[in-house]
Amino acid sequence: MIRTENISAFVTSVLIHALLLTALGMIRYSLVSEQPEMILETTFDEEELPIQEEFFQELDTNTEIADTANLVAGGEVSTEMASLKEPAVEEEKLASADTLAEPDLRVSLTEVALPGDSLLIEDLGAEEVAGETGAVVEGYGPALSRLTQELLRLMRKDKLLVAWLFDESFSMKADQKAISEQFNKVYEELRIQQQRDKSLRKGDDILETVILGFGESLHTLTKQPTSSLREIRAAIDRIGIDDTGQENMCRAVVSVVDKYSVMAGRRKRRLVIIIVTDESPSDESYLENAITRAKQTRTPIYVLGREAMFGYPYAFFHWKDPKYGLDHHVRINRGPETAYSECLQYNGTWERTRSFPSGFGPYSQMRLARETGGIFFILPTREKLVGYERGAPPKFDPIAMKEYQPQLLARKVYAERRRRSKFRSTIWSVIVTLNPHQDEQLKLLTYYFPIDPVGFRDKAEPQFEKALRVQGLLTEAIKLLDSIRPLRDQEPLRRWRANYDLIRAQCIAYRIVVFQYLLALDRHANQFPKPQDKKSNIWYLARTKQLLLPDEKQFERLRRFFHIRQIREEYLESLKEATKRADEAYRFVENEHPGTPWAVRAAQERNAGYGFTMKEG
Repeated sequence: MIRTENISAFVTSVLIHALLLTALGMIRYSLVSEQPEMILETTFDEEELPIQEEFFQELDTNTEIADTANLVAGGEVSTEMASLKEPAVEEEKLASADTLAEPDLRVSLTEVALPGDSLLIEDLGAEEVAGETGAVVEGYGPALSRLTQELLRLMRKDKLLVAWLFDESFSMKADQKAISEQFNKVYEELRIQQQRDKSLRKGDDILETVILGFGESLHTLTKQPTSSLREIRAAIDRIGIDDTGQENMCRAVVSVVDKYSVMAGRRKRRLVIIIVTDESPSDESYLENAITRAKQTRTPIYVLGREAMFGYPYAFFHWKDPKYGLDHHVRINRGPETAYSECLQYNGTWERTRSFPSGFGPYSQMRLARETGGIFFILPTREKLVGYERGAPPKFDPIAMKEYQPQLLARKVYAERRRRSKFRSTIWSVIVTLNPHQDEQLKLLTYYFPIDPVGFRDKAEPQFEKALRVQGLLTEAIKLLDSIRPLRDQEPLRRWRANYDLIRAQCIAYRIVVFQYLLALDRHANQFPKPQDKKSNIWYLARTKQLLLPDEKQFERLRRFFHIRQIREEYLESLKEATKRADEAYRFVENEHPGTPWAVRAAQERNAGYGFTMKEG
């Protein structure tokens, strides 16, 4: 029998313990609820973090048919306007791996809201990732392998209608043949993966293809979309040659999107465009229209193209006339890598004729691929580029090049940012002023002087007045560039600082080059040696490291012409100082921007010398 007093004591004890536990529980809840949750973030030191969003990616060179797929989440349309971002601080090279070896752990105090399990297992969509602008490949085999992976990734969600757009220029015939021969690789790998992958519909043509050619206009080479490899190859063989010189790629994209997006919709497919070309488009004014139409229809665009020329719209390559066997320098559109040229279009006496690669693709094609979620593949150059007849064009340090990425902004945005910057707008004004494509009087003749004395003098005489004007423009350019020198270190983009450094060095050197040009013409016109070879019918000027030093008579003639106040000895000393200054300016570029086109070009110009010698030919 239980006593009443025991029950009373037990109940009292239970109530007291319950109250204590409740109070303790409330205290714990208060502490937890007021303590912010923490996320540990691994970050690089700010000074070592590359700001650029796009890196080069060298692709596997395996061209065998693969029976497994290594799917990489490729690019898709970006809704974050990532291409409008501009670094706010200076980017530095990842040359040192110290920050990679010892990551900096920082505590970020913030509210944490993780998605639930149901959301984590869903596809979060592909609207936040921009396309790639620098997939380096050794040929069409590796490019087609990566394209196969991209198509497989897209096919997991949608049936596809793939439109291949082939450049109809004569230089693309070998490329068309190479792709035709390797189409079986794409289709065989897709067939294998379709059989193995449960997410792909077996026995269903989830990939259809159309083949088109473009030049001045667009030509459809497949009557209907097809999955027949035989029909695809036959269509590629029918691609014609457009001899107008027009590469209306952007208008072709608009036309293909307008026509085939509707057809793809009716067939419940997604349109994909693949462009194969070796030139920049002639209709870049339609670029933004093409991007807008592709993004509206969720059409990713992949481009298999060539490396752009460094700050220059054109490439020059050797072509031998099969009928007469004569060598020609053929000019094609292949650049620049930026929205507008950021380098001098001038070489001191003429427009640039040496083909010099940039390490990037042409701006318009990179921007088209990036903004639509595709990939720009940089294929190796096949032509014999002028200046590299005996060897391959230079390759640049991929780590260094990450800091010099072009801004793939819309041209209006790019131009407005340049206008707002005194540093950039001043550089641009120098580029425009010294542009021989716009000002013919900048062109100083170096070739095709007549072999006879009278003809030579008649041809050479007009060059003196033009050279005097060029000297004045170069002097003003140097003054302008020196006036913004304090702004150089404030410029956030290494690319613009490199542009400044190289252009300034060139202007300093070209003043010497132009004066040496006049010395060579004057000396030849007055001494006029006889040609050594009876077959020679022209004189021409060639650059040399050896500087011409005027004798007393020649110096007096040129002193009156140029209104030089110095005596000959003072002039020779100033020439020595100017040469030293030019060398130092070029070496500064080489040391400040190693492994980049700016450094390589500076070394080439310095090693070419600033003098001229007259030769027969």
